[in-house]
Amino acid sequence: MEIDPAWLTPTWFIDSESSAVREFVDRVLGSETGDERATAVRLFHAVRDGIRYDPYSCLPDPALYRASTVLESTSNWCVPKAVALTACWRAAGLPARLGFADVKNHLTSAKLGERMGTDVFYWHGYSEVLLGERWFKVSSAFNIELCERFGTRVLEFDGTADALMHPYDTAGHRHMEYVNQRGSFDDLPLQQIFDDFAELYPSFAFPDSPGDAASHGDDAFA
Repeated sequence: MEIDPAWLTPTWFIDSESSAVREFVDRVLGSETGDERATAVRLFHAVRDGIRYDPYSCLPDPALYRASTVLESTSNWCVPKAVALTACWRAAGLPARLGFADVKNHLTSAKLGERMGTDVFYWHGYSEVLLGERWFKVSSAFNIELCERFGTRVLEFDGTADALMHPYDTAGHRHMEYVNQRGSFDDLPLQQIFDDFAELYPSFAFPDSPGDAASHGDDAFA
């Protein structure tokens, strides 16, 4: 497969050339020189578990969606985490891009469902990495501690298969259902996402600050 330069090129959001991203990648990979699959997997785990998932951390400031900023956060939601993982993969020399889909969350908490007005999560973000001749779709949203606390299957990626949200939890209850694929993107279409959120989530209100978002801690499952 011919490699499109855009899959390796830094952007304003996917700032894979920044010192913060490169330092994170170097810290995760260390002196090990594993193959591309091992590299992709190690960086996946680092982003998945190094940044706690919190859907209440959705804020409108574009600067908060730069990979270098996301990697300095302790909690975040699916889109920023996808940006961070995509940037890490590019920094490590792996062709990567963003993917988006609309998902129906059958286990949405009553609190979050009331706030959003629906159990459909539009523009759920994940990352895509090219290994060999195949693209893999990988969601880094839910950290392992969150999954264990709520009985959700831990999403694993081993470099040989996609790692998208599980349709059922550990008790056999319906969990995530992919209802619409929005496609692949070389950069983050943030304005389009927020424009759609304004239309699709008319009652949604952004938190006043990151601190306000973080205060939702233990209820941050979606």
